[in-house]
Amino acid sequence: MENTQSIRAAIIGAGPRGTSVLERLLARSAAHRAGSAGALKVHIDVVDPYPAGPGHVWQPQQSRLFLMNTQSFYPTLIPEDPSLPAPLTGTSFDKWRERQQRDPLPSLTADERAELAVLESNDFPSRALYGRYLRSTLEDLLDKAPDGVTVQFHETSAVSVRPAGDGTFDVGLAAGETLRTGSVVLALGHIPSRLNPEQRELQAAAEHLGLQYFPPAAPADVDWSRIPAGEPVLVRGMGLNFFDTMVQLTEGRGGKFVTGGGRLEYEPSGQEPLIIAASRRGTPYRAKAALDGYYPASVTLRYLTEAALERFRRAGIRPGFDHDLWPLLHRDTLWAYYSTLVRAQPAAVPDRAAFLAALEEALHPHAHSAANWEDSVESVLAVHVGPRHRLDLPALAAPLAGRTFGSRTELDAAVVEYLLDDARRSALGEDDPVKMAIGALHHGRAVLKTAVADGGITDASWVAGLRGWFESFVEGLASGPPALRSEQLAALARAGVVSFVGPDPKFGVDRRTRLFTASSPWVEGPPAAARTMVEALAPGNRVSANDSPLLGQLLADGAVRPRLMMTAEGAPVQSTGLDVVPHPYRPVAANGAVTEGMYVLGLQLSSNQWGTAIAAEAVHPGYPAYRSGQRTLRDADEIAAAILAG
Repeated sequence: MENTQSIRAAIIGAGPRGTSVLERLLARSAAHRAGSAGALKVHIDVVDPYPAGPGHVWQPQQSRLFLMNTQSFYPTLIPEDPSLPAPLTGTSFDKWRERQQRDPLPSLTADERAELAVLESNDFPSRALYGRYLRSTLEDLLDKAPDGVTVQFHETSAVSVRPAGDGTFDVGLAAGETLRTGSVVLALGHIPSRLNPEQRELQAAAEHLGLQYFPPAAPADVDWSRIPAGEPVLVRGMGLNFFDTMVQLTEGRGGKFVTGGGRLEYEPSGQEPLIIAASRRGTPYRAKAALDGYYPASVTLRYLTEAALERFRRAGIRPGFDHDLWPLLHRDTLWAYYSTLVRAQPAAVPDRAAFLAALEEALHPHAHSAANWEDSVESVLAVHVGPRHRLDLPALAAPLAGRTFGSRTELDAAVVEYLLDDARRSALGEDDPVKMAIGALHHGRAVLKTAVADGGITDASWVAGLRGWFESFVEGLASGPPALRSEQLAALARAGVVSFVGPDPKFGVDRRTRLFTASSPWVEGPPAAARTMVEALAPGNRVSANDSPLLGQLLADGAVRPRLMMTAEGAPVQSTGLDVVPHPYRPVAANGAVTEGMYVLGLQLSSNQWGTAIAAEAVHPGYPAYRSGQRTLRDADEIAAAILAG
């Protein structure tokens, strides 16, 4: 008689992470069926109020003006790791794009076909089109589901998960139904977050004074039509959400960008508001360089390498970020900059061979003189490189630091100059020393993700170094938009549609005039003022500040807890993510016990993994395939294996 095993699992969250778990469950179920005489019956409940595949963030119906932050060749839902069970179907986004150009699906809309017709591997797709890929891939997976596996989708929210007393869980749905299941996967993605005290004050003042306040939100969720044309609007934040705000309030209202006189210009429709933009740096993120791959091919890490990490492991050293890892990446950044400088601008360094030899010697991590290496580098630079060609990393991240401006008009001119210079450097790609220094940081992030995961560095180092200063520093340099966005922003500023507040802005409310205000201590003149304010920020990814009924219930019941980290002074600090044990990742309950049968994937792992928001990276032939690139897909596979093991 055939032995039949019956397994039930619930996946809460049907965006890319939840869909990855589903894909792995299907692949592993098929592999089990092919290699075992025993039958396997698997039922999977997928719970999400948004359609499965795209989930909340990647809805195919959203504005096509919202672009991905990575090029077509980058993302994938399907693992390409030969050590994992083979996928049933599916490809990377780029291969899907090529297939649709050759043989488009009949279900593609006219807008999707139009975008695909001109989209190349190096272009930045719309988030809507990536959502279409996710949905298409899910449909293919369901068509190939092995016998004995059933999948049921529940387009509603999960509001509770509680143990049922027999090793199973009851999942309560907002629609009133309760699902009994053996395993639960928390693939919650971006969850609602409570406002911080300052934001609550601004929101309360807006309600009292009849102003409009838009709290942090996914851009596709915002009703942009509520922002009046012709009036000022204060926008806080100049990261990626800012560019979504910018384009929706300009191109999204009928304005046009045209090329004239060798530069991009903006032709207003008359329906735009006056956008007044503010951020801590006073400038937006630097734009991405024009490259053929995700990482610059001319940059190879020499110091922060897998071999260096292995040396730490063999020596029994748990590295610190500031003292052990950053000095290695700093060296790589300097080498990338100066080696590019002598190649692309040979006149900048008269004796190139002598300079590179001396620089290499100064950068070498000597065992007993590591503390003095920066002085050695400065000595080499003093001999060979003039001040104009030196790399100033802090200035790259904060280009307005130390400057004062007599007016906002003067500030606007400086920001436009910065934007155009940055776009020019992006266009030079591998031949720009600044962009190659940033390219080294970009390579380094991939190595750091592996180095710091699962307690790879000390808590104190994570809190004060990695998250304390490096994260915001590197994001401002290496996580920027396509260069086109910088050119567009410069055109909007020249057209008078966008102006800027300046660094270190202070926001408030003038109750007498009934206006939001923003001012910078480095810019003279009256504060900027508006009746409308937009927080161009993503909702905070902090589990302790969540506004999710499900996560709130799990925390209140003690089934999960935030992870505490210890500072250098020995003080406990509540970190952003859940406390989990690997592998696979299972949450730690308030009493310290591991909640078996419950698994965590994605953003809520932000205290064990760094850089959890970015998609899995497709293998790009000829370019590095870092272990961290498909980490989330391996995490999903580990979860699937544990579920099917029963």
